[in-house]
Amino acid sequence: MPVHPIEFRYRYPEMYAVFTEEAKLQSWLDVEVALAWAHAELGTIPKAAAKEIEKKAKVGVVKVERVKEIEEKTRHDLLAMVYALQEVCEGDAGGYIHLGATSYDTEDTALALQLRKAMDIVEGDLKALLRVLLDKAVEHRETVCIGRTHGQHALPMTYGLKFALWASEVSRHLDRLAETRRRIEVGKMSGAVGTMASFGDKGFEIQRLTMKRLKLEPALVTNQIVQRDRHAEMQCLLALIAGTLDKIGRELRNLQRTEIAEISEPMRSPSSTMPQKMNTSNTERICGLARIVRGSVNASLESIALEHERDISNSGMERVNIPEGFILTDYILRQTTGIVKGLTFDADNIERNLNMTLGLILTERVMIELVSKGVGRQEGHELMRRLALKAWKEKRPLRQVMEEDEEATRLITPAEMDEWLNPHNYIGTSVEQVDRAVAELRKNL
Repeated sequence: MPVHPIEFRYRYPEMYAVFTEEAKLQSWLDVEVALAWAHAELGTIPKAAAKEIEKKAKVGVVKVERVKEIEEKTRHDLLAMVYALQEVCEGDAGGYIHLGATSYDTEDTALALQLRKAMDIVEGDLKALLRVLLDKAVEHRETVCIGRTHGQHALPMTYGLKFALWASEVSRHLDRLAETRRRIEVGKMSGAVGTMASFGDKGFEIQRLTMKRLKLEPALVTNQIVQRDRHAEMQCLLALIAGTLDKIGRELRNLQRTEIAEISEPMRSPSSTMPQKMNTSNTERICGLARIVRGSVNASLESIALEHERDISNSGMERVNIPEGFILTDYILRQTTGIVKGLTFDADNIERNLNMTLGLILTERVMIELVSKGVGRQEGHELMRRLALKAWKEKRPLRQVMEEDEEATRLITPAEMDEWLNPHNYIGTSVEQVDRAVAELRKNL
């Protein structure tokens, strides 16, 4: 019976399939096929043997269950795979399996094959989210709302600008992913300490041909393993993506608070005891799972510093960290995309919140306009601060307080008050920024 929630709750089948025992075994077998092919090309093993190895190196012919049976005796999973493959090969082909290789020649190279598939999925997820965010940015490019800093009403902005900001961050993750892929999609065939001694004078060619067959880049220099700075970078990228999704999820949650209620996520869940409740469980789940992904970074960074030409302290951690990180990141990416796509907006509440402070959010606008009329910046700031504090204390509209103030009425006409105290007239370049961002970011799709 499954124990870990990614087995039955927090996963999508495409990413999950990348990290099954069957997928891992097939990746190992694929590397063994490529190695045998490289040997055959160089004449170090018979071509017939390489063909037989390729014919039998398939999950189903080599069974996961049999590998595990052998591992009970060998206490070594990769060696168990070699024996299991040898058992099904006819003639003397089995004697040429894994020739000259060390375990991590196969395991690290096979891991790169799995990670390539996983990063393909993440790339698709990021593009899907980017597309939805850009669509929302366009849809709400002129939807004026209140912007908040330090949890308080600050200045008017547009919802489109909010979505464009998130889209630009997702686009940067696509850039980072492309960079990270260059350093992850590498393999090695260099033996137990990296000298290639077990391949005689054909080491470079064995490695080159093996990686050519697998469409991977040969690592420039290794010891027994591909160095873990590469994998730590990858885990950091997943954490950065999770951080963005946490930020989006947290903002969407806050905007659904009863006292704000500007948006609503699709399919909110009820309370077991309070009939009136509709909880933001979907976005809360994203924020919670993002913490797990971010939390995995430290273990990956710690695994860079392995001893001498390698130790195995990274292995157990990676068996957990890498599949978990990708499966959860894929899950929260897809969940976020669905939530953003299904958002509904309450125009009345958006407008209500925009006017909640009775004009105080326009004090900057008035101050700036006064400067353009020859009033000193500090003088204008002090005037508006005095009027704002009075309006707030007396719970009255700012305009009403301004109309009663001799200095304000001397400097500002009623027509100017009409213009300056309308929040819809003070969104700066919000719309233009959305248009520019959308045009630029669509290039990544």
